[in-house]
Amino acid sequence: MIRVSGIVPESIVDGPGIRYTVFTQGCHHDCPGCHNPQTHDANGGYDISIEEILKDIDKNPLLDGITLTGGEPLLQAEKLVPLAKAVKERGLSVVTYSGYTFEEIQNNDAFLKLMKYTDILVDGRYEKDLRSLDLLFRGSSNQRIIDVQSSLKQGKPILYEFDE
Repeated sequence: MIRVSGIVPESIVDGPGIRYTVFTQGCHHDCPGCHNPQTHDANGGYDISIEEILKDIDKNPLLDGITLTGGEPLLQAEKLVPLAKAVKERGLSVVTYSGYTFEEIQNNDAFLKLMKYTDILVDGRYEKDLRSLDLLFRGSSNQRIIDVQSSLKQGKPILYEFDE
């Protein structure tokens, strides 16, 4: 079971293509101006099984992948690994949003387990003073869109390059 604030079954703003977006519940970053403050309380939201999420995903052949956001999905990283793995086995992509930076994630074994199945990471805390509506898939200019698999291989963040 994972704790979620909610699910958007089809989103075009949480990563490339049509995405099934899971808003995890619980976050301790407390970024001023956060877009999803209702996700902060770890006791809020509701529990849902990975099987239930996968059944929902399987009903939509138009999906390009899932997005794990929140809240802070890495607080439930180990619980999310089976979901991300099953999604990858279905040939779909995984995008993860995190207030942690790639460098911070590299120092946490539980976080790295989820990164093994993540294609794109949007990293870094939201910074209200750096907010821009012109940014693709992120809220503030300090946040990066990272190609996780290339970054893990090279041991440093590699920015994701979108096909034109």
